[in-house]
This record gives sequence, C-alpha cells and structure tokens, in this order.
Amino acid sequence: MKYLDEYRDPVLARRLLAELTATATRPWRIMEVCGGQTHTLVRQGIDELLPAGIRMIHGPGCPVCVTPLETLDRAMAIANRPGTVLTSFGDMLRVPGSTTDLLTLRAHGADVRVVYSPMDAVQLAVQLPDKDVVFLAVGFETTAPANAMAVLHAARLGLTNFSVIVSHVLVPPAMTALLDDPDCEVQAFLAAGHVCAVMGWSAYEPIADRYRVPIVVTGFEPLDLLEGVLMAVRQLERGRHLVENQYVRAVRRDGNPEAQDAISRVFRVTDRAWRGIGTLPRSGLEFTSPYERFDAARRFDVADLHPEEDPECIAGAVLTGAARPTDCGAYATRCTPRTPLGAPMVSAEGTCAAYYSAGRVPHASPERPGEAARQRFTARTSSGRSTP
Repeated sequence: MKYLDEYRDPVLARRLLAELTATATRPWRIMEVCGGQTHTLVRQGIDELLPAGIRMIHGPGCPVCVTPLETLDRAMAIANRPGTVLTSFGDMLRVPGSTTDLLTLRAHGADVRVVYSPMDAVQLAVQLPDKDVVFLAVGFETTAPANAMAVLHAARLGLTNFSVIVSHVLVPPAMTALLDDPDCEVQAFLAAGHVCAVMGWSAYEPIADRYRVPIVVTGFEPLDLLEGVLMAVRQLERGRHLVENQYVRAVRRDGNPEAQDAISRVFRVTDRAWRGIGTLPRSGLEFTSPYERFDAARRFDVADLHPEEDPECIAGAVLTGAARPTDCGAYATRCTPRTPLGAPMVSAEGTCAAYYSAGRVPHASPERPGEAARQRFTARTSSGRSTP
C-alpha cells in the first residue's frame, strides 16, 4: 500500500537501530503508552532488537483493557433487560466481566450487536423506536469525538430511546499517576499519535517539565517507533526533557479544535476507575448536564455495581508496566485468547494478546514473578492510595 510500506523499510530500520546503538551509552527505560504501539513493537520484534540496555515498558494504552469491571457488568445488566439492544465494537464482546461476557449473553438470547461506529447505534435507535438502544462507549480521547457527535446527533433527532454507557479515560492523568509511583522506572514516554491527533500535545508539556521526562509523540509503524525511541534516547543522553513530535504527518500541537469542541460540549472531566489499576483523579469523562439524559447507567439504574477482579489475573501489574505477560503464572495456560482471565488477553491492543500472538513464551526460570508482582501491586493500590 502506498505511503505504508515506506514506514516498514528494513534498510531504514537497520540504520535507525545502528544509530540507536551509537547514541545510547547507558541503560534507559521507555514506556510506550499506546496498545497499538505495543503490538507493533512485539509483533515486529522491535523490543528484542533494540540495543542492550534499552528496555520498553508496556503502558496502560489499551482502551478495552482499562475498561473497569463494573462498566462491563453494567452493560450486561442492561443487555439482559427485555426490549433492550446493547451495541458496541466487536472486541468488547469477549472481555470478561465478573461472571460472563457479552458474547455469551448474546448466545443465550440477549440482543447484543456489533457496530462499526456509534452512529450505527443511533441509526438503530431510529429504526427500532420500540427498543432501547444502548451504546457501550470506551476508549481514550481518540474515540471521544465520534461518541460525542453521536450524542449530539441523537439530541438533534430528539431520540428518547438512545443512551450511552460512558467509559472514556484520559492519557495525561495516567502518565502522572505512573510517575508519582515511587517504584516507577519510566524515564521517557512514547505518546500515542492518534490521541495527540485529537488533543494535541500541549497537555504533555507540564508533565515533561515537572517530572523531567522526555515525551515523544509517535506513530504506529516500525520506523515511527524506532525513530521515536531514538528521539527519546537522544534527549535522555543530553539531559533534556521536552515534548517532541515524531508523528508530524498526522499531529499538530493544537490537535483538532473541532473534535475538542464536540468533546467539551457533551463531556466533562471526572474521576474514573481503570480496570486493574483503581480510580485516578480527573482521568475520565462523564456527561455534561445538558446531555445527562443520554447516560445509560442513570437511565437503567445500574450505577451502583462494584464487582471483584479475578485474584489470579495480574492485569493491573501488566497495564502499569510492573510485570510482563510472561511473568503471569496463568499466561498461555489458563489464560489464552479463547479462555481469557483478563481484558489484556482479549483486545486487539492488549499486551497479553500481543505476546501470545507473537509466540512469546514464559521465562525459562522455574520461578516466575507473576505472583510477587501481583502482591506488590495489590499492596500499593490497597494502602489507601487510588493511583498505581
């Protein structure tokens, strides 16, 4: 495909790797925030080709993975109601809730449908006036504009049978929470290019300045990521901590003002729970007052659900970079894409799914640190703090 193969050129990749080797004089730990970037790094083996000492830490950048358990249980409680059509994107249907998943509910007769856009859900509400159509909206700032536009369109149409389960989360507060953790090893970030295409990168500048960490806005192809790592390492080697933009073909500093306007009309910032991590202050979105009538959790009175995570799953430790999927005792045995214990093994952007699809195997050592990582993570998050 034109303008895609150019970003997968093996000759240029080898040149970037050689330049990285010549530039890095000490070990560095860099976190990619986006799950799409994680899949490229793992699928292409880039994380294993980097010079010795440069370690990629996989961050909480999978929107499906960080959708909290209670949100999924709310969706399933609504889907089980007669006269209700529950819609969402395909990868949400297999994410396990506390007892089952949406795909299983559909097999048992619930009206659960895959849509390719929130506008598809709005159109269903127009076509099915005698049904309550609910859209399960998840994601980072990337998907928020489309979901906001769907609500605005439904409002213009005067629909009373359309509502949304909102589970939007924001990237900068998650980065701040990670950096506030005393055990944090991250020395630089690769920021998600699609998030910055919407929001720009000005919100990252105070983070870079306060924590003295380089942040490089990066694309998703192999050469994007190699160049992003190189730009981060150059800054680290020189003692700099700036926000740089590698993804110049798609991202501007001010982002997309029209998309931001749609978000601000429909949503406001609020505290938000992240699956396996806990509640992070001002890290998510909820409806503004004029559009609260589209809030499905309120409409169906399912807001007060607080299920417990599977104690065997170390998703929280994986999502925060405290552990790798291969550290988990259940990885590739009791937890597979067909029988997932947690969301990171389900989603197309999940770290566990990336490792599994790439054939990554557990450590050769008989002592796998998954249980220790889970205990350390649990101790941190249950000690009165709501951040990782």
